[in-house]
Amino acid sequence: MKYDIIGKNGFEPTEAIKNYCQKRLSKVVSFFDTDMILEVRVVLKVYKDHHKVEVTIPAKGIILRAEVSDQDMYTAIDKSVDKLITQIKKHKEKLKNHLIKQGLKKVYSEEFETESIEKEILASQLVKNKEVKLAAMSVDQALIEMEMSGHDFYVFLNEATNQVNVAYIREDGDYAVIATK
Repeated sequence: MKYDIIGKNGFEPTEAIKNYCQKRLSKVVSFFDTDMILEVRVVLKVYKDHHKVEVTIPAKGIILRAEVSDQDMYTAIDKSVDKLITQIKKHKEKLKNHLIKQGLKKVYSEEFETESIEKEILASQLVKNKEVKLAAMSVDQALIEMEMSGHDFYVFLNEATNQVNVAYIREDGDYAVIATK
C-alpha cells in the first residue's frame, strides 16, 4: 500500500502528521479487500484561517474522495476519515453490486463484511454522556431552567401531564416543547 501525503501552499507535512494520516486512513483501507486499493493520496493545505485535507483513494472501479476544512490539521484529518467511513457505510451495498458487475468477486474484507461500522461512527461522534434527574415542573419553569443553563434544550417532567418533555429554542428564536407519550 502506497500512501502519498503531500503539502501545498508552502506547507511541508512532518513525519508525525504523515504517520497520523497513515494510521487513521488504514482503517478505511482495511474495509476493502487487499487487492482493491493500491494507493491513498492525501493533500494537506494550510490557509490563513483554516487547514484543508483532501483524501483521494482510487480503487478498482471506484474513487473514494473526501475534502474537509478545519482550524486544526489533525481534526481535519479525523473528519475526512469519518466522512469516508460514512460514505462507505451509506453506499455499502450499492458499491458492492456495482463492483461485482464490473467483474470483481471480492470487494470488502472479511472484517468489514461481519463488522458493524455503525457503532464505530457513533462512537467517534459521541463526545459526552450525561445523566439528568427529571424534576417535575411547569413548562415556564423549564424554560427558565433552560435559559439559566445556557443550553438550547431542556429535558423535564411536566407536572401537568406527568410525562417527559423537551423544551427547546427554535431557529427563529421562539420556544417549543416536545411531549412524549
